[in-house]
Amino acid sequence: MPAATGPAVAPPPAPPAEGPLVDPATLDDDARQVLRRLTAREDAVFREDQLEAVRALLVDRARVLVVQRTGWGKSAVYFVATALLRAAGAGPTVIVSPLLSLMRNQVEAAARAGVRAHTVNSGNVTEWQEVRARLAAGEVDVLLVSPERLNNPDFRESWLPELARGIGLLVVDEAHCVSDWGHDFRPDYRRIRDLLASLPQGTPVLATTATANARVVTDVTEQLAVSADGPGREVVTLRGPLGRDSLRLGVLQLAGPDRLPWLAEHLGDLPGSGIVYTLTVAQATDVAEALRAAGHEVRAYSGRSDTDERVELERALLDNRVKALVATSALGMGFDKPDLGFVVHLGAPDSPIAYYQQVGRAGRAVEHADVLLLPGPEDEQIWEWFASMSFPGPHSVERVLGVLASAPGPVSTPALEPRVELRRNKLELLLKVLDVDGAVRRVRGGWVATGEEWHYESARYARVEAARADEQQAMRDYVAGTAVCRMRFLRERLDDPTATDCGRCDVCAGPWYPTTLSGAGRDVLEEVVRRPGVVVEARTSWPTGMGSIGVDVKGRIPEAERAQDGRAVARFTDLGWGAALRRATARDEEGRPVDGPVTDELFGAVTRVLREWGWAERPVAVVSVPSRARPQLVVSLRTRLAEVGRLQDLGELELRHGGPSGGAGGNSAVRLAGVWERLGVPASTAASIDGLSGPVLLVDDVVDSRWTLTVAARELRLAGARAVLPLALGTAG
Repeated sequence: MPAATGPAVAPPPAPPAEGPLVDPATLDDDARQVLRRLTAREDAVFREDQLEAVRALLVDRARVLVVQRTGWGKSAVYFVATALLRAAGAGPTVIVSPLLSLMRNQVEAAARAGVRAHTVNSGNVTEWQEVRARLAAGEVDVLLVSPERLNNPDFRESWLPELARGIGLLVVDEAHCVSDWGHDFRPDYRRIRDLLASLPQGTPVLATTATANARVVTDVTEQLAVSADGPGREVVTLRGPLGRDSLRLGVLQLAGPDRLPWLAEHLGDLPGSGIVYTLTVAQATDVAEALRAAGHEVRAYSGRSDTDERVELERALLDNRVKALVATSALGMGFDKPDLGFVVHLGAPDSPIAYYQQVGRAGRAVEHADVLLLPGPEDEQIWEWFASMSFPGPHSVERVLGVLASAPGPVSTPALEPRVELRRNKLELLLKVLDVDGAVRRVRGGWVATGEEWHYESARYARVEAARADEQQAMRDYVAGTAVCRMRFLRERLDDPTATDCGRCDVCAGPWYPTTLSGAGRDVLEEVVRRPGVVVEARTSWPTGMGSIGVDVKGRIPEAERAQDGRAVARFTDLGWGAALRRATARDEEGRPVDGPVTDELFGAVTRVLREWGWAERPVAVVSVPSRARPQLVVSLRTRLAEVGRLQDLGELELRHGGPSGGAGGNSAVRLAGVWERLGVPASTAASIDGLSGPVLLVDDVVDSRWTLTVAARELRLAGARAVLPLALGTAG
C-alpha cells in the first residue's frame, strides 16, 4: 500500500481533560436541532437511549457501548455528537468501520446533517493525500477508517499519532468484530486496543453493534475499558430490545433442486425489492443468472465485485431499479435501505446471530417485510470449509515464528508461505494476530519477529471452537424448529431478556408463503441450473519461494509445459449438479471413500461439457490421473470417454516416489511440493503420445488446488503431447 504522504495532520488545541465537552444546559435542544437536520424532519425526536448516549459521551466523556437492533439509529448518535463537538471546537470524529458499503452510506448520511465526512480505505487510495490535506486544514468532521488501516505500518506511523492526539470522538462501529467470540471476528479490530490506550485522557468513545450476545458484550466491554493507564475505565452499556416488529420470518424446507424454481416462481410476489443471500460467490453468480433467465431483474453482488461495480449495484437496489441483489455476506453490516421489503436465504448461515444480522437489513422503515430461509443439503459442507479458515494450531504458529526469527531481515508473506504449511488467507490471519499480540511486527518489506514471548492460548481457542459448534447446532435447531417463535429464538440467542413471541412468523401464525410449486418456469431454470460446465483455469506461474523447499522452479510456467484451460462438471456447492457430485465422492460411516463406476447421470453431464467446450482442436486421446481413493470412478470415466468419443485410451499415469503426498488444505507451495516429481508418463504411453495428431484429454475426479493437473499436464507435454485439456467431475473452487 502506498505511503501516506502529505501535510501533517494538525490537531486542534487539546480540550481540558475533565468536565463537559459541551454546555449541559443547552445540549438537549442543540442535539434535537442536529437530529432534525439529519433526518430532514422538523418533528423528529430521539428514540429511547439515543439522547442518553449523546449525554454520556459529551457531558461525562464516557466510554459507551450501544447494543441496539438494526434500524434503531446508532449512526444518529455519533453524527449528532460529532456536530456538537465540532461546534464546540473539538477535533474530528474517527469512525472505525468494517465495510466499504457501510462507509458510503455513512458519508451520505453525514452530509445530510451538514457533517463533512471522508474515508481512508483500500478503495480510495488515490484520494488519501487530499483527505490528509483537508484534515490538516480542519475541514474534516468525520474520518471513516477501515480496520485494516490500523494494521498498516504507514498509517500507524504517519497518520495515527496525530489523529489520536487531536481526536474529538472515537467510534467503533460493528463492535462485535472486536471479539473472537463473535460471529464475524476480524483480527484487525484488535488494533483498537492500542488506539484506545493512546487517546488523551477524557476522550469519549462510542462502540455500537446490533449482534452481540452476553459473552461478546463482556469481551467488548473489557477491551473498551483499556486506557493509557491500563484497564479500568468504566464503560456505560445501553442495551435495548432486539425485536423487529416489521419482520415476518419463515423457514421453507424443500428438496434441494426445488428451491431455485420456487424462488423464481414467487420472487415477484415478495414485497418491494430485497436481497437474496447465498453462501458462496459461485452460488450468487449462478442464482442471479438463473433468476434473470426466468425474467427477474436481479444482479449478483459479492466480495469479488470491484468497488465501482459495488457502488453501482448498491445504488440500483436503493433506487429500486432491481428486484433483488443476489449477494454473499459482503452486502451485510450497515447497508441501509430503509424500505427493503424482503430477505431470502438460499442456504443457512452457520450462526443464528449472523443470520439475525443479515435479515436485519429488511423492514427498517416499512410496516411489513418478509424473511425466508430455504436451507440446502450443501450448507454444512460450506460451514466446514469456512471453519477450516479459523486460527491455526500451535505447530503452525511455532513454524511461522521460527522462520521469522531465523531470517536475516523482513520476510514478505509470499516468501513466507512456501516455508510454512498454511494457505495465504490463514497465514495472513495468523500474522495479524501475532502482530497485535506483539510477537511479530509488520514493516516495510514484510514481517519480522520481535523476540517477545508468545503463548498459544489453547484453552481459549478450544472454547472458541466449542462456541462455533454450539452456534452451528443452534442454526440446525432454528431450521428444524416448529415449536418456538422464530424471532424469539433469534433474540434469545442474542441474550435479549425481553424476547417474546412475535405472533407473525410461520411458527406463531402458520406458513405465510406458498409451499408448493406449480412448475412455471421450471424448464428454463432446469436449463440454467443443470447446465454443466465450469472453467478450470490453467496455472500459469509457479508459487513464490519454491527453491526454499527443494523444488527448483520459479516465475511463469513455460508455454510448452502448460495445460490449457480445463473443465469440470460443476462445483461441489452448486445448486444444480452439486448433489450428484457429493454422492459420487461420498464416504461411508467410517470415513472411507465410496467407489464405483461413474453413473449414467454424471457421464451424461460430462459428455455435454465436452460438446460445449469450444476447444480450438478436438482431443484425440484420453489419459487419467491414478486415483487411490476412487479408482473405479476414474477408470470408468476414462474408458467410457474413450469408447464414446472414439479417443485412443492411453491408460493412466504412473505414481512415482510413492505418489502425491499430502491432502486437502495447505498453501499453494506446499500443495505443489506434494505432487512434484510424483507423477510420470509410462514409457508405453510416451511412445503412443509421440504419434498423436491432436490434444490429450487428462481426466481426474476432483480438482482442488489444480497443482496435480498442472504437474500431470507438464509431464505429458514434456513427453510430446501437443496440448493437454484437463477434465474433472468436480471442483472445489
